[in-house]
Amino acid sequence: MTSSNDNHDRAILQDIAKRAMLDRGLLPYFSAEALAELNKIQSPSTIESARARDLRDLLWSSIDNDDSRDLDQLTVAEAMPGDKAKIRVAVADVDSLVKKGSAIDEQARHNTTSVYTPGQMFPMLPEKLSTNLTSLNLNQDRLAIVIEMVVGMDGSVQDSDVYRAIVRNHAKLAYNRVAAWLEGSIDVPLEIAAVKGLAENLRLQDKAAQSMKNLRHMKGALCLETIEAKPIFEGDSILDLQVEEKNRAKDIIEDFMIAANGVTVRYLSSKKFPSIRRVVRSPKRWERIVELAAQHAFKLPKNPDSKALEWFLTTEKKADPLRFSDLSLAVIKLLGSGEYVAELPGENATGHFGLAVKDYTHSTAPNRRYPDLITQRLLKAAIDARSTPYDNDELADLATHCTKQENAAEKVERQVGKSAAGLLLKSRIGEQFDSMVTGASTKGTWVRLLKLPIEGRLKTGDQGVDVGDRIRVQLLSVDVEQGFIDFGKVGAS
Repeated sequence: MTSSNDNHDRAILQDIAKRAMLDRGLLPYFSAEALAELNKIQSPSTIESARARDLRDLLWSSIDNDDSRDLDQLTVAEAMPGDKAKIRVAVADVDSLVKKGSAIDEQARHNTTSVYTPGQMFPMLPEKLSTNLTSLNLNQDRLAIVIEMVVGMDGSVQDSDVYRAIVRNHAKLAYNRVAAWLEGSIDVPLEIAAVKGLAENLRLQDKAAQSMKNLRHMKGALCLETIEAKPIFEGDSILDLQVEEKNRAKDIIEDFMIAANGVTVRYLSSKKFPSIRRVVRSPKRWERIVELAAQHAFKLPKNPDSKALEWFLTTEKKADPLRFSDLSLAVIKLLGSGEYVAELPGENATGHFGLAVKDYTHSTAPNRRYPDLITQRLLKAAIDARSTPYDNDELADLATHCTKQENAAEKVERQVGKSAAGLLLKSRIGEQFDSMVTGASTKGTWVRLLKLPIEGRLKTGDQGVDVGDRIRVQLLSVDVEQGFIDFGKVGAS
């Protein structure tokens, strides 16, 4: 893809992002009160030895993106008799420095999430905390909440516990290198080889994660692939959009986090505590998913059924792996988005249709997401046998607020992502592309190009097209400032 001619693309995108944040009711800067409070925090939380187990000697490591500096979790495995594995997930104790009701907490509560845009990230917490004092950084002692799980040969969680601990990160690892090594493409990376026993430990983690993943899919967890495009800069000029792909190392983290989130919710429930759940309800447009399956000669039942849908998706991925991401994207759009709901003790969970689990929350990224920080405070109170820090009404209001703000953040990320794509496409007005329809409603029709990870609006020729249809489009116009990319259907009258 050709580069834009401007050498100040990053500055343009940063300016657009700040305006988009403000337009959506999000705060791009920390308040004077929050910064004054931050100045008084000079060191990590002191170790509370009586209430925290000392697990610093375990072979903890972090696996994250190459450029991640806010490290929320560490993982470690331990072999057990009967081919079982004890998996521990350590989650940074952010609450130890970010107290409920503080100025820093109020700002985090307002935005509810870090916002990731091309050229600039807007952290939920000041980086002095999220990338340093509350981050599980390499060779640093840190307080954490540990979720411990005994995983059977079949991938089932057979026993679990939640407690406070002091941990130490012995290796900062990146997804792509770990995956390449696990898949046999490269020799053991130096950062793994440097820690005695870590390679063996990571292989044990990989084995447990693969069995957990297989079990989830047998139960109907959906085999979906999202297409996330990351801008590639050379200096301040945007050169290309690179698609982020799933791999074995990401599977380790994804499957451990899904399981840890389930353990967290069940622990709170066992202590008669409320929780904030992450739910995806049954798909509103199931009939269109049935139609899409029929186009692939596959019959889905009339009513939503995640196991049947997973069988269809798995079959299609084997049959046509190159085009599976397009089908996957259509299904994701038709499933609908997730939301946060407050659940009181004894209530029946709505569940997460896409993951095929009843018990699910967000708890493993408290530096980046506010619901995870709320869950951490509930967990710590439950562990210490204190009363809940949130009453039921406050929790219900927070769940609604977090859903609203997360949607706003996603719209900012999408808008600025389209501005970045606009910078790359502005010299290609009039060109034609193959595309797939990704959205069709009274608000408009949307398409995504098949060869480039770029989505835009279908301005002409939208009659009779629906999600999943493949059509040829022409690029009509680009508005970098607004993040508008408009296409017309080729051959439309």
